[in-house]
Amino acid sequence: MTQPTASTTAAGKGAADDLGLELAPGKPPILRVGAPVALGALQDWIGERRQALEAALLRHGAVLIRGLEVRDATALGRISERFLGRHLPQTEAFAPRRPLGGPVFSSLEWPPDQPMCMHHESSYALELPRLLVIGCFTPPATGGVTGLADAEAVLAALPEPVVKRFTEEGWSLVRSYNDIIGVPWPEALGAPDRAAAEKYCRANGIDFTWGADGGLRTSQRRSAVIRHPLTGNRVWFNQIGFLNEWTMDPAVREYLVSQFGADGLPFNSWYGDGSAIEAEVVDVINEVYEAATLREPWQAGDVLLVDNIRMAHSREPFTGPREVGMVLGAPVRLADCSPTHLPDTAP
Repeated sequence: MTQPTASTTAAGKGAADDLGLELAPGKPPILRVGAPVALGALQDWIGERRQALEAALLRHGAVLIRGLEVRDATALGRISERFLGRHLPQTEAFAPRRPLGGPVFSSLEWPPDQPMCMHHESSYALELPRLLVIGCFTPPATGGVTGLADAEAVLAALPEPVVKRFTEEGWSLVRSYNDIIGVPWPEALGAPDRAAAEKYCRANGIDFTWGADGGLRTSQRRSAVIRHPLTGNRVWFNQIGFLNEWTMDPAVREYLVSQFGADGLPFNSWYGDGSAIEAEVVDVINEVYEAATLREPWQAGDVLLVDNIRMAHSREPFTGPREVGMVLGAPVRLADCSPTHLPDTAP
C-alpha cells in the first residue's frame, strides 16, 4: 500500500486549493468553468489539471465540474481517457447498463421511482475502480440526484458493535440469477456456458451451485472495511445496505419472495458467516448514510469525479428522461487495500 509523505500531502493540499473549489455544507466541492471547452481540447484541459484534481479527490473524495458542457458519451470518453488511465469493464452487474460508446456506459437501469441506496462500484470484486467519471447528458425533470457519502465519516458514525462484527466477519453477497430480474449470468460473468461460468467463479473466490432448472446461485464473502490504497485510511466499503432485502420497497420484496421464495431473491447481503442481517441493522446503516449525504442537482454538461473507495454514491428517484454516463477506471486490487477477508484465489 502506498503511503503519502508529509511533503506530498502538503503539495497535494496546495494543488487542490489552486483549483478554487466552491465549498458549501451539504454539497460536493464544485469547480466552475468559465466557458465551455471544445471537444478537441477536452483532453488537454483535463490533463493540465489532472494533478490538482487528483489532490482534490484525496482531500474531498469528489469534485463536480460545472461549465465544461460535456453533453455526450464522446466528450465524456475524451475526459476519462486522460484522467483515468486504464478503464475497467462492468463485471458481475446486478442491473443492466447500456453501452454508450467507447468506455462509457449508462448508469444502472433501475426503476426511476425506486432509490438506489449508497454503494461503491464493484465493492464485491477482486479488482475494482479507484476512480469514476460520471457525466450528465440530460438532467431529469425532478429528483435523480447522485448523492455522495464519505466512507471514512460513515465508518466513524456507525455503532461500534456493527463495525466490529462486520470487520471481523466481513459480508457476503448471495445472488440467484434468473431470466426475469436483473442480469442473466452469462452476461454478468461474461461466460457463454457453464464451464466458463465455473472458471470465472473459481478465479474470483465465488462459491456456486446450479439448480435443476439451470439457474445459478452464487455467494462471495468480502471485507466490509478496507483501507484506501493511497491514504491508508479505513473506510466502510461494501453494498450491505443497498443489496439487502430490507432496503427493498416492501411491495417489491413481497412480490419477489412470492416469485422466488425467501432464499431465492435475485440478490441479498448477509453477515460473512452466512447469517441473516437484521432489518434494524440495515436501517441504521442507511440512516448513517443519509446523515452523511452530499447533494447537488444535476445540470446538463456536468462532470462528477469520484474517488470510489473514499465515497459511496446513490441515485434518488426521478421523473422525466435522465441520461447519465459513467466510466470506471484507475483499477486497484482488493488485495492492496488491507482486506480482512480475501479468497485464496486472489492474485
